[in-house]
Amino acid sequence: MDTGSVTDGSSFLSLFAALSYGIASMAMVFINKAIIMQYAHSMTLLTFQQLATALLIHFGRRTGYTKAKGVDIPTAKRLLPVSLFYNANVAFALASLKGVNIPMYIAIKRLTPLAVLIAGFFSGKGKPTTQVTLSVILIAGGVIVAAIGDFSFDLPGYTMALTSVFFQTMYLVLVEKSGAEEGLSSIEIMFYNSFLSLPFLLFLIIATGEFPSSLALLLAKSNSLSFLFILVLSLVMGIALNYTMFLCTIVNSALTTTIVGVLKGVGSTTLGFVLLGGVQVHGLNVTGLVINTAGGVWYSYAKYQQRRIKTVKVMSDLESSHRK
Repeated sequence: MDTGSVTDGSSFLSLFAALSYGIASMAMVFINKAIIMQYAHSMTLLTFQQLATALLIHFGRRTGYTKAKGVDIPTAKRLLPVSLFYNANVAFALASLKGVNIPMYIAIKRLTPLAVLIAGFFSGKGKPTTQVTLSVILIAGGVIVAAIGDFSFDLPGYTMALTSVFFQTMYLVLVEKSGAEEGLSSIEIMFYNSFLSLPFLLFLIIATGEFPSSLALLLAKSNSLSFLFILVLSLVMGIALNYTMFLCTIVNSALTTTIVGVLKGVGSTTLGFVLLGGVQVHGLNVTGLVINTAGGVWYSYAKYQQRRIKTVKVMSDLESSHRK
């Protein structure tokens, strides 16, 4: 088989995975904000999203549209931490959108690369380069400056967003590890994630008192076509986001997924000032967001350069070994 064609195919898949995740992720922020403004029961919404995902994959498997395997108990046990971290990440992210505007939410979520690098350092991946370190410091500094100038500062919202960053970091690292070690496809991991999360989510919505009031509110709003449209859209995009995130992490890496998240945040931050409201513009807040965005772009460039140099070195080593 031609090596060049294999490389081109792999590069196309990597690019497709990154772009599709970036688009789905950017759209999902606004869709979630829109639905939370009308339906504040975030845990129930997450339960609906996971139930829709599990049922879709199950029917796809039964009808032959997907080759995903059935539930395997040993595999389910290994993927249980992934499911728990994922749902904790999404639950805290959804809850934070109740009190945090979109530009600040995105700025806080840009701290994920910092958390990924720290996790990698403690797991033995080594010290990051100077450019990566400085760019991450710039990202963190931008969040602090923007928070000081945020007139709509909401401590519970900020706390939930930061907690979401922690859980997203653990989730991304575990997804990358499970995808590499278990050889599971993105659809199979999606199914396990949804299947394993449902008992946990059902327990939470009952324990926290969301149910049955969330169901009553849903029935009360069922005659609103605009609400139903946003609800269905959030379910569909939730499935799309899950798939593209797992695909991007498996095809590329956890770090690439966070880089894509940072870059899509540039567009989301800009749109966040004009869509859905809730933003009180202040010079210090805007300055902090600009610093945060610049740090994110610098970080992405630094990681791209680092990976390119590594690829060139690997190719050089391979050529040298073939000559011997």
